[in-house]
Amino acid sequence: MTISHVFDTYAKTAQNKKLHFNVVLDEQDQQQALSYAKHWLATIGLNDAAVTAENCYFYHSIEAPAALRAEIDRQDYAIYKMEGCPK
Repeated sequence: MTISHVFDTYAKTAQNKKLHFNVVLDEQDQQQALSYAKHWLATIGLNDAAVTAENCYFYHSIEAPAALRAEIDRQDYAIYKMEGCPK
């Protein structure tokens, strides 16, 4: 059983659109979570989205569900999309 750490994250695009998502990773490391959040935003074409340490903070620890665990194993982090995120 691997425990993962969830960072509640908010970003805002240049068009003032808000995105809410969780960054899930095996280290409880805010700077790494912030880096992964920025990387993910770039991969979906939102290089202009602003996300800061104040908007990416430790929320809780969990045993990640299978789909998230597979994503973490593949790329060291997973994104759990919530409000305003592309499907």
